[in-house]
Amino acid sequence: MIEKLHEAGVRSEWAYAGGFASIALSFVAWGISRAKPGDSKDQSDRWGIFVGHWAPSFFALGVALKLEEIDD
Repeated sequence: MIEKLHEAGVRSEWAYAGGFASIALSFVAWGISRAKPGDSKDQSDRWGIFVGHWAPSFFALGVALKLEEIDD
């Protein structure tokens, strides 16, 4: 699968950027959820954590793509 992504032109830098963007998005999702008057603090925390879990996947994908780029 990584090889196919590499062949399609997906670069490791994009995956790293996605990881950092998901960290930022987790703060935004948490903040927006906290601002809603009817939502509880627990729900806000769940939104932030849910989006924050995407970051390690993007970073791992970035490492795999970087290794594929090195092999070229």
